[in-house]
Amino acid sequence: MNQTHSYQRRPTTTTHVGALTIGSDSPIRIQSMATVDTNDTAGCVAQARRIIDAGGELVRFTTQGSREAENMQHISAALKALGYHQPLVADVHFNARVADIAACHCEKVRINPGNYVDPGRTFKHLEYTDEEYNEELKKIEQRLLPFINICREHHTAVRIGVNHGSLSDRIMSRYGDTPAGIVESCMEFLRIFKREHFDDVVISIKASNTVVMVQSVRLLVSAMDKEGMHYPLHLGVTEAGEGEDGRIKSAVGIGALLTEGIGDTIRVSLSEEPECEIPVARKLVDLIPECTRLRHEAEAGINDDTIALSIDAPDYETLRLKAAMAVGALLIDRKATKLVLSTPHDASFAPRLAQLSDAILQAARIKFTKTEYISCPGCGRTLYNLQDTIRRIKAATSHLVGLKIGIMGCIVNGPGEMADADYGYVGAGRGKISLYKGKECIEKNIPEAEAVDRLLALIEADR
Repeated sequence: MNQTHSYQRRPTTTTHVGALTIGSDSPIRIQSMATVDTNDTAGCVAQARRIIDAGGELVRFTTQGSREAENMQHISAALKALGYHQPLVADVHFNARVADIAACHCEKVRINPGNYVDPGRTFKHLEYTDEEYNEELKKIEQRLLPFINICREHHTAVRIGVNHGSLSDRIMSRYGDTPAGIVESCMEFLRIFKREHFDDVVISIKASNTVVMVQSVRLLVSAMDKEGMHYPLHLGVTEAGEGEDGRIKSAVGIGALLTEGIGDTIRVSLSEEPECEIPVARKLVDLIPECTRLRHEAEAGINDDTIALSIDAPDYETLRLKAAMAVGALLIDRKATKLVLSTPHDASFAPRLAQLSDAILQAARIKFTKTEYISCPGCGRTLYNLQDTIRRIKAATSHLVGLKIGIMGCIVNGPGEMADADYGYVGAGRGKISLYKGKECIEKNIPEAEAVDRLLALIEADR
């Protein structure tokens, strides 16, 4: 940033995703993820069209098996026949062979370092000598090289997508549950791509905790700079939730980085229909210059640990996003722990500003004044009716101030994100739910019809 605090993006290399470019001088790209079964070609095409028609520039699909990965070619062909040429992204967990297949049919493949080669997380502490640890790194390289060659042959881009909730036991055992561990999980993979001179790479580091997310991304930028890497960054607060809370949490975390010039593509992860994410993301991008200015003005005016911010906005949706985005970094960095909002023109907003201030403080992990819901946006892996379940759980628990409840559609990030929640509700199989207390699974494979009541009983028993 220069002294007038005008907005300047961090310089990066350019990544090509089909005909789309990410990074460098390209606009900040907006994307979302389908929630329907990837084997349902018609359903995927219909949902992708809604995302794209809303302004989405990339559409991601979960590919949990080879069948789903193969079907990406049919989804792509059907969309192109209808005149939709936006890039499609395959999302791969646990099965590196699926990534190889998807790379033949998609413009981009997302792989998760936490489970690409390392086994799924069990929260066991593992002891390694330096030699044994290096052998594990060699296994990663041996498995990545064939994938890189396939991507190179098919001109397929790669997203290295690290999730706080799915770090491997190996990383956790050596680095702990820390931003340093999150970053190293990413850098292990990045170094291999760099050695292989494969540059069509995008990086993401996500967490449901905005503080962890922002600190980790900043640390990653520093680590990449030290090693001469300048790959584009995808930003998102994972499992942000829905409604106002999901929007504010996303604006705090994503906005903190955007106002620092960090971020080349974003996704706002809401537990709603995916096309609902797009206008929120678009507004965050559009607000960058103004929120960058407001951030610096608010910082200069901090008095007695309080940010006093006057927000002018044409509607309440814009006001809450602008406020959360402008002060997100200041609160995450604890430059202040109190927030007072005002608006110069529309008096109708005034009664809601104190509640909005509290919501922003909660999103920044400073002050908890209501129940916290860590809920995923859903995808083709989701094993139950996510939105209906969230409504039921909220209706029964919204009075439990300060309690954190995780609501996860499947196991991919469920157990890991439970570590940041007091209780968790996780899809374990079709029509089956597992309940967690912290990261410990308390009850497994409960029939879905009983699961909400069993969760409430578990919470009530501890009160």
